[in-house]
Amino acid sequence: MSQVMLPAKRFVVSSVSSDAHMWNLVFLQLLLEEQGAEVTNLGACVPDELIVEECRRTRPDVLVISTVNGHGHLDGLRLIRRIRSEPDLADLRVVIGGKLGVRGAENIVYAEELALSGFDAVFEADGGIDGFQEFLATLENADRPALASGAAA
Repeated sequence: MSQVMLPAKRFVVSSVSSDAHMWNLVFLQLLLEEQGAEVTNLGACVPDELIVEECRRTRPDVLVISTVNGHGHLDGLRLIRRIRSEPDLADLRVVIGGKLGVRGAENIVYAEELALSGFDAVFEADGGIDGFQEFLATLENADRPALASGAAA
């Protein structure tokens, strides 16, 4: 039985539970939609459980976590451990970016820990949006199984 494959185009965008900023999420949503993506924006101060539930409901190609309050490394570690502990979400692509800590240029030290804990990519705020856009370019060739039942031939 062969599978029908579709381009990676479905995203869930969210902040971490302690981050009340919304502008970054709107920016990411618009950036992704301009590239033809379907985006679910969960907003600010989102509890981990709601993120898990939405990922189960929508089965995104990528979960994008954005934070600007400086607590991204703490909330991000807790969230990714939760996601990776769920068998049905263990292979979900998850990225995090923004202000990961309050140490200025030294925030980059959190990137390795976040990646080793399960994030597929980590983008520190000082790196700008270029790294995220390069990551998105890699998805153009990444396919996912079609989610519609009966789509397989």
